Amino acid sequence: MRNKCMTRWFLHLGAFVSCFSPSTRRRFSDIFGKMRILLATTNKGKIGELRLILEHEPFEIIGLDAAASTNEIETGSSFEENAILKARHYHQLSGLPTIADDSGLEVEALNGAPGVYSARYGGAGATDEAKIAKLLEVMKDVPEVGRGARFTCVAAFVWPRGERVFRGEVQGRILNAPRGTNGFGYDPIFLYQPLGKTFAEISSDEKTRISHRGLAFKKMAAWLRESSFLDTPKTGDRIGTTAD
Repeated sequence: MRNKCMTRWFLHLGAFVSCFSPSTRRRFSDIFGKMRILLATTNKGKIGELRLILEHEPFEIIGLDAAASTNEIETGSSFEENAILKARHYHQLSGLPTIADDSGLEVEALNGAPGVYSARYGGAGATDEAKIAKLLEVMKDVPEVGRGARFTCVAAFVWPRGERVFRGEVQGRILNAPRGTNGFGYDPIFLYQPLGKTFAEISSDEKTRISHRGLAFKKMAAWLRESSFLDTPKTGDRIGTTAD
């Protein structure tokens, strides 16, 4: 009960503080502390991206213990289903407002594969390098015209009285060989054409600005700033989707 009351207090404080400038919001955070929001992942890259996006807001983003796993929870057939399943599961366990995302690479020549199976592409325990190697092998005979792809991310937010999902997408092409050392996952072979660079060749700030996950998280951050999400739910608050 105490945890729920403190969570409610912080959420309403966050809605009030969001009306002010970033410098003023930082001063409020120094005085009152930050509300904890759980990001249901052990991926430090994802945690860092969301912390960067919310750095001026009165929220503390925490991740899962390194030993935790979400693989057994991801039983949905879409990014939306998997994100909601994970967010609901860890919200029930933690009692905290919880964010979970599901994301993946969808390749035109492979009819959208690996899609929701992107993290498990190449088999259980496969490294990023192994997954990239398998994808490049499968695509070795695909001509340039057929190498279009997109990264998709759906982020779900679950709190005691509602649920919302936010979608981000970015278009690109699959290279014939990896380039760059930043990022994670399929970043080294995903060419973002407006910059002429792969996601592994750009800085974390650039990636947060343009990536599928950055877009989804920024939509969520904007909503968090503008809404008092523990108020009485409005019509559609149980599952709301923001895709644009």
